[in-house]
Parts: sequence; structure tokens; C-alpha cells
Amino acid sequence: MNLKMRLIVMSFLQFFVWGAWLITIGTYCFNAKHWSGAQFGAIFSTLALSSLFMPAITGILADRWINAEKLYGILHALYGITLFYVPYVNDPDTLYYVIFLAMIFYMPTISLSNSIAYTILKNNNFDVIKTFPPIRVWGTIGFIAAMWMTNLTGSKANANQFIIAGIFAIILGIYSFTLPKCPPQKSISKDASLMEQLGLNAFKLFANYKMALFFIFSIFLGAALQLTNMYGDSFLDDFKKVPEYANSLVVQYSTIIMSISQISETVFILTIPFFLKRFGIKKVMLFSMIAWVLRFGLFSYGNPTDGLWMIILSCIIYGMAFDFFNISGSLFMETQCDPKIRSSAQGLFMMMTNGVGAYLGSKISGFLIDHYFIVGNGDKDWQGIWLTFSIYSAVVAVMFAILFKHKHDLKEIQNINH
Repeated sequence: MNLKMRLIVMSFLQFFVWGAWLITIGTYCFNAKHWSGAQFGAIFSTLALSSLFMPAITGILADRWINAEKLYGILHALYGITLFYVPYVNDPDTLYYVIFLAMIFYMPTISLSNSIAYTILKNNNFDVIKTFPPIRVWGTIGFIAAMWMTNLTGSKANANQFIIAGIFAIILGIYSFTLPKCPPQKSISKDASLMEQLGLNAFKLFANYKMALFFIFSIFLGAALQLTNMYGDSFLDDFKKVPEYANSLVVQYSTIIMSISQISETVFILTIPFFLKRFGIKKVMLFSMIAWVLRFGLFSYGNPTDGLWMIILSCIIYGMAFDFFNISGSLFMETQCDPKIRSSAQGLFMMMTNGVGAYLGSKISGFLIDHYFIVGNGDKDWQGIWLTFSIYSAVVAVMFAILFKHKHDLKEIQNINH
């Protein structure tokens, strides 16, 4: 099996073992366990909480003390074993800690998979800008495949979804030990500072004005992503409360409609090399922010009949909104950091988006909705919610365009390969 195919398998399984339950855990908690929204919200927040510290810690370990592919394999095996315990859990408080432990093992593997891919591709003289996106697209395909497997096996309302994820996570854990070696960069001098000895050099990136701004905007965009994950399916499902929409395809197949977003990702990932070389990293990330404005704005005016096209278009635009910041942001980190701190830097980016950003997004949006967007009968004012999110994204885009100074240099893009 050639190197690119081996990385494709890794990418596919990386997101398969997450997609098997991420979208349907709400159905499991609400329909199978009959737990409250607050209890489910607490369980879901473990994704963000684990991302606050684990990606950075594991990045340091991979940069200083242990081969990245071995650490990656150990984490996936532990993640799979933890998920096997879920069927035995019958109260939300216990499930909170079980999922939290699972996320402590899983969330850092997202950034580790990027650093492993970059290392292997560079060591074998591949064009990273050209080669990485077509490999990463298989991660999204894996996520979609897992969603469909969970649905087609009748597992979305029971604990089998976690068993599916656990089995494939252990398979991935074993498989990762067959990947080319990605050893730590042990180039620390005797006179190295305590920061260098502990592998904390990546945190020095915060001292750079451009990088500090980049991390701040990573938080803002991480919050936007969380809004979509938390409320998208609930928004479509709530149309059943309107008599004229109750039997619409959008209500009956809300999860499938939402999966158009992931399908769109597979297309936009493949366009990243062209957009990066043509427009540069800053403009590509700005395109992402404008796409979030449209994503939320179209949702605010869409409906299951004459406004169905807006809902579909919003899902298609999601691919650009998600990929153009997350993938391009990861590549931007690669251009700005020393290879010696590659895994640590990728971990920091993950911490800002899926950790700090996701946590703040879930908490602040929940507060705003509860206090300002609940109508008299207890229903949500979805149009007001999505318009607010759209305006938020527009403000972030304008601030980014003004404050983030980065001139497009084709040589910088080309240097990612070296």
C-alpha cells in the first residue's frame, strides 16, 4: 500500500470513529434515556473542555518524548476501550465522566493526525498543499459513512453507536503502529531554557502579534462552528410544530438534510490548493468568515417549502465555512512554526478552535437564547437566533480583514513542502 493510501485510511478512520455517534448522541440521550436538555448539554460540552488542554499536552509529548504515530495509536485504543463502557451507564452524571474521558483520548488525535500526515508527506518529498487536502477529504467521507452506518443499523437511539465507534477506534489504534515513524525532534542543547526542556516552546507563539491575533480569531470561528453543531438539527426538527411543515421532507429527514453540510466539505477541501495559491491564506480564511455569515443568514429565512433552497444552499456553503478556516488555518500554522514544535503548534490551534472557542460558543449562545429568544409558548425564535449569529460572523469578518495583516506570498505556500 503506497504512502498516500495509508494516510487516506488513517484519515477515513479518524473521523469515522467520531461520526458514528457525534450527530446521534442527542437522539440517544433524549429518546433512549429521556434525559433533559441541560443534562445533554453538559455531556456535549466535554468535547470543548477536553480540547482546552489535551491537544497542547499531547502535542508537547509528540514533539519531545514519543513518536507521534505511537502516541496516536495509544490514544485511539484507549478511546475505543472507554466507549465500550457506555452501554453500562444509566445516569447522565456517569455518562458525563465517561464521555469526558473518551474525549480526553480522542480530541488530541485530530491535530496529531495532521502533524503525522505533514511529517510523512514532507519526509517523502510530497507537495503538501497539493497532496494533503485530497487525503483529508477522506476523513469527511469517513464521518458521513459512519453516520449512515449508525442509521442503517438502527443504532442511532441505542448504545450500539458507541460500540461501532469503539471497534473501529481500536482497529485504527493498531493500524497506526504500522505507519512510518514520526519521531520527536530531540535537538535540545544543554543550555536550553526550562520552557524548551519541558516542550512548551509553542506557547511562545502568543508573543507574536500576528499569531496572537490568529489565535483570537480561531476562538471566534470555533464558537461559530459550535453553534451549527448544537442547533442545526434542532432547528430543522422544530418545523414540525408548524402544521404546514409538519410532514415535510425536512422534518422527516432532518439529519440527512444536515449531512449535505459534510458532503459539501468533501468538495471544498479539494479546492483549497487552488484558492491558497491564487488568493493566499488570509483571503481564504476571510472567505470562510463570509461563508459563516451566509450560512446563518440563509437559515434565518429558510423553510421546508418555498424556502427549502435556502436551507440546502446554507448546507452547501457550510463546506466552505468549515474547511477554508480549519484546513487553511492548520496549513497557516505549518508556515509559521518551526518543525521542531509542529505537533505542539497544531495542538494549540486545536485548543483555540475546538476548546476555548467551542466552550465559549456553547455557553454564551445558550445564555443568549434562554434570555432573549424564547417566545411566549416556550419555542425558540429561530429567525432571530440565526440573524444574531449571522451578524456576529459579519463583525468577526470585518475585524479580521482590518486587523490581521498578512501579505500573500506564493513562496510561503511553497515552503510548506519543505
